[in-house]
Amino acid sequence: MPCFLWLCAVPGILELWFNAAMPAAFPTVALIGKYKAPEIAEPVMHLARFLEARGVKVLIDRLTAAHIKDCPYDVLLLEELGRKADLAIVLGGDGTMLNIARTFAPYDVALVGINQGRLGFLTDISLDTMFETITSILEGQFVSEERMLLESEVWSGGNGSQERVFDVLAFNDVVVAKGFQGGLVEIEVQVDSQFIYNQRSDGLIVATPTGSTAYALSSGGPIVHPALSVMALVPVAPHTLSNRPIIISGDSTVEIIVRSADDPRAHFDSHSHFDLREGDRVVVRRYAHKIKLLHPVGHSYYAMLREKLYWNRD
Repeated sequence: MPCFLWLCAVPGILELWFNAAMPAAFPTVALIGKYKAPEIAEPVMHLARFLEARGVKVLIDRLTAAHIKDCPYDVLLLEELGRKADLAIVLGGDGTMLNIARTFAPYDVALVGINQGRLGFLTDISLDTMFETITSILEGQFVSEERMLLESEVWSGGNGSQERVFDVLAFNDVVVAKGFQGGLVEIEVQVDSQFIYNQRSDGLIVATPTGSTAYALSSGGPIVHPALSVMALVPVAPHTLSNRPIIISGDSTVEIIVRSADDPRAHFDSHSHFDLREGDRVVVRRYAHKIKLLHPVGHSYYAMLREKLYWNRD
């Protein structure tokens, strides 16, 4: 029997041969698990072996590999993964994804999130459907979207001369807030060098569309579709109730100047923090690079909101 006819005659053989012969859309994949979570080792290794069987080169994050005994794959730092990987699969919650997104932003690496956290706005693939979904993605079947980030700077110094003392990226939000002593923070807000308002409050959130479903949402801010290139300015418990959330262009530059506060602080995705002083300026603008997220075919942002925010329940 000719070889081709024999393959056709045996159920499943042709499909396996065809899948193995097809080049993956992402030939090199990095796997990154939730930090300080030893239980992540098992699903990471299951996924690594699955990818390897499909001819994909597998790279493992160094901190993830610390939980894997005798890891048989190339182990690299995050920055090295960003330079070498075509796709990064993140196993964890949204907090893990936020950290990886900030690091990978300059490298144009697509990200896929497998949820092991709670809500999972960014990590929307379940462990139960992981292999099926990753197979489709490797075959080029996915929904792609881009998300904006914020680059932030802190400027400090007196006598009319300030210098940049801190800079960091944020995926969700930048927050200038009161500290542990509890008094209100008094700030001045400018957009594109135009004075907007003075505000006494617990703080001010500058949120991306991604961050609109995080801290900003709990402070009364609007939910913003991630396809929009905008920023939301959301006051936290303002002393004057007329201080309301404002949506501004993503091309804007926001300056927050600390006028009076006991111990103000700046928070960036609740990941990085900086102690501020009176007169300090926090400058926020859109970062030049975007994050690319991949979702399963049929993914809907509105369906995700219904599920995560329980809108579909009585």
